[in-house]
Amino acid sequence: MAGHGIIMRGKGKSTIVWLLMGMLVLGLGGFGVTNFSGGSADIGSVGEVGISSQDYARTLRAEMQDFAARTGRQVNAAEAKALGIDQAALARLYTGAALEAEANRLGISVGDQAVAKQITGSPAFRGMNGQFDRSLYADTLRREGIREAEFEHDLRMDEARLILQQAALAGVSAPQAVTALTQGWLLETRDIRWRELKPEDLPEPIATPDDATLEAWHKANADRFTAPETRKITYIWLIPEMLEKEVEVDEQALRDLYQDRIDEFQQPERRMVERLVFPTMAAAEEAKARIEGGEITFEQLAAARGLTLNDIDLGEVSQADLGAAGEAVFALDEPGVAGPASSELGPALFSMNAILDPVDIPFEQAKDELRVEAAVDRARRVIEDQSAEFSDMLAGGATLEDMAKETPMKLGQIDWSAGAEADPNGIDAYPVFRQKAAEIGEKDFPELLELDDGGVFALRLDGIQPPALIPFAEVKDRVAEDWSRNETHRQLLALAEERKVQAEAAAEPAPAAATAPVAQAVGAAAGNAAVTPPQAPPTAPATDPATGPDAGTAVTDLARGGFISDAPQDLVSQAFEIAREGDAEVVDAENRVFLVTLDKIHPAVTEGDEAEQVREGIANRLADSLRQDVFDYFARALQAQGGVTLNQTAVDAVNAQVQ
Repeated sequence: MAGHGIIMRGKGKSTIVWLLMGMLVLGLGGFGVTNFSGGSADIGSVGEVGISSQDYARTLRAEMQDFAARTGRQVNAAEAKALGIDQAALARLYTGAALEAEANRLGISVGDQAVAKQITGSPAFRGMNGQFDRSLYADTLRREGIREAEFEHDLRMDEARLILQQAALAGVSAPQAVTALTQGWLLETRDIRWRELKPEDLPEPIATPDDATLEAWHKANADRFTAPETRKITYIWLIPEMLEKEVEVDEQALRDLYQDRIDEFQQPERRMVERLVFPTMAAAEEAKARIEGGEITFEQLAAARGLTLNDIDLGEVSQADLGAAGEAVFALDEPGVAGPASSELGPALFSMNAILDPVDIPFEQAKDELRVEAAVDRARRVIEDQSAEFSDMLAGGATLEDMAKETPMKLGQIDWSAGAEADPNGIDAYPVFRQKAAEIGEKDFPELLELDDGGVFALRLDGIQPPALIPFAEVKDRVAEDWSRNETHRQLLALAEERKVQAEAAAEPAPAAATAPVAQAVGAAAGNAAVTPPQAPPTAPATDPATGPDAGTAVTDLARGGFISDAPQDLVSQAFEIAREGDAEVVDAENRVFLVTLDKIHPAVTEGDEAEQVREGIANRLADSLRQDVFDYFARALQAQGGVTLNQTAVDAVNAQVQ
């Protein structure tokens, strides 16, 4: 396994150390198990360096959290195992243990001063005054269940492993020849001509097919005309909107709700503002002068200090929110920069980006909206209160039809299939209904389930209609349309191939005519007989494909990965696959047919700032890839050298406990 990751430790490989130190390695070596052991608190080892169950549990949780952060989806231990997350955690640990074993063998270590610098410099251990807090350090480790000596050993080994890694990879760099070749390939540009072939370009219209042809097409392409599995479902449901008009909401409750949300209905004039704080008023005034002189923008000032606009954005603010700076900012009648002015953080410039008008919505105007909201909320609570009764009725044997008669729940039926488009106002618009509809069996009893808006439902599967070929008579028009579309596309591809041959033939240079000296030499060889050069027969002027009506649209200096308006990206990609100038290529993309001709290949411009940036980027990516591969091989070699053990029983025990 290879990939970017965090340097591991042998013992005490806690998540907090990774978060505090943030020391990245270039790759993760895989691990090969040479023997198995059991009955130990360790899950395994590399050489003399053991890996504890606690280490594995922390690492596995960290990997699961990282996956959730990247995908927005939480996973349990079983899903993590299916996704290979447990293997990634083991790979991290075995790689770290292998590096530690090698560092110990070579005697690589760092002194107490380096460890102390890491600890005292960590933001996690700083108190309210911004300085290292000894008691906070001890409390943090205690909460994590880590002894101070163990933690400091881990930090020391982190540094040792980093030294070892840097030494192993120090000589790896991108080959200049490969970098230059890649740069030339990437920066090459081309002149092309392209033309889309359309039905009107065909010499004859597409013939109308007879029924026999269509029936044969219907059978040959049965998958296009097969109805999906249909599940016939009866359901009952009740959502808050169904009860909204029946729920009573008194006037005072609406007035109280209005007051609770008064900030939505009554707002002063506001401005969209960003604030950039300076150490002194003089520095702020100097920056303002540079902005007014056109030397720099507000955004560039922020970027020069390592800040993004998100870092300095105050959002929507009123004049009162800005304190002493409010008057200056609100004096602007259009977007601009105000200040310098005082703020709670010091002298600052304020960029005002938009003016938001005051909001003044009286109660009478908001009343209807509030009533609907209050009624729906009240209806949601009513449904919640009645859910237990509904569940009891179903458990007692009440049918869905009985429930519809005896409760406010509504009865409905639906022929549901997984690929069908949902009715935005129907029950099939709810994901939980679609999931249950796909899972339920004909022998399952209805049960009450919740919808995400506070509603409830239950359903019954009445029957399943398996996928079946729709009779030809019912889809004849669809079959005819599909056949015509396919036949048109086929003929357009054939026409494009003909045009391609013609274009390439026209681009070939004509054979050179015999020159007068050659003809005279031939005549001399025949006994000085008079030779009259043959006259070429008159021909009609040929149409130049490069300038004629079929020339298409010319594009010059097209970059690899460039964009052509109204053309699919595949056209650009295939234009760069044409080998020789004058050659053409047929492009079949997005159900459209194009003819692309290569007119000129322009070698890459390898001089200049932009080309240099590209070259550096290529070199860096190649070097990173090589370093990752070298590190992977290095880590594997260390594991093979030290010997790897794995206690699968201990691993399974941790997997069962981690949630």
